[in-house]
Amino acid sequence: MAVTQTLLDEAEAAYHALLTGKAVASFKDQNGETITYTQTNRAHLASYIELLKSRLGLTVDTGPMMGWF
Repeated sequence: MAVTQTLLDEAEAAYHALLTGKAVASFKDQNGETITYTQTNRAHLASYIELLKSRLGLTVDTGPMMGWF
């Protein structure tokens, strides 16, 4: 399965659910397999999101947050 914006959106929604108190988040990954994440492995989900962003050619800004003051 090709990496698409939909996959990224689903992964980010699952991560948001974990961060806002949902105990378990599930979605289908780029291979079509259902993956379930919990609070204990949310770092793996964050890494997967970064991988999807990279494959989609989206840049990840790791610099200081400017303009927030």
